[in-house]
Amino acid sequence: MNSNTSPRVAESKELARKEGARYSDAALTPPVDVIEDSGGITLFADLPGVSREKLGLHVASDTLTIEAESDLAVPEGLESSHTEVGLGRFRRVFTLSKELDTAAISAELKQGVLKLRIPKAEHAQPRRIEIQAA
Repeated sequence: MNSNTSPRVAESKELARKEGARYSDAALTPPVDVIEDSGGITLFADLPGVSREKLGLHVASDTLTIEAESDLAVPEGLESSHTEVGLGRFRRVFTLSKELDTAAISAELKQGVLKLRIPKAEHAQPRRIEIQAA
């Protein structure tokens, strides 16, 4: 291990080697907050250094996948003396409820935070039932 590699990155590299995967395939799991309300769910994912161009959101059946690469790089002419996070890739997979409308997902990336809004499907929305007079 050299001075530019943190123990966490070294462990990630070793784990990737043991599992037969390439280090370039390794990814960090971004922290995500999930908030549910009567209209659906909102996910907030921390993706520091990620631009819209390097962010991929995919929905297949009931699976949501977030994949991203950070654009953080050491400025030209400088050398990093310590690196806490050496991986620049993020990946997170969620299984979504059938009550959610995956066709109506909206996404916003602002200051390193991805905000995903997934509304409930119309059949799962709360509704008021009118009572008929007899």
